[in-house]
Amino acid sequence: MPVPGYDPDDLDSELEGKLTDEEIRDRLSDDEYERYEEGESLVGLLDEDELDDLLDDA
Repeated sequence: MPVPGYDPDDLDSELEGKLTDEEIRDRLSDDEYERYEEGESLVGLLDEDELDDLLDDA
C-alpha cells in the first residue's frame, strides 16, 4: 500500500488541486500540455524543481 503523498496519483491530485487550469497551461509547453490533456500526469511532465516548489507551498 503506497504512503499518501508519495504515490504518483496522490501527488498529481495534490498538484491539480493547487493549480488552476490556466496555471497548468502556463507551466507546460504546448507538447507537454497536449500530453497532459491525453492523460499524462503532471508529476511526469514537470521538472523536479517545479514539483519541489509547488509541493513546498502546501
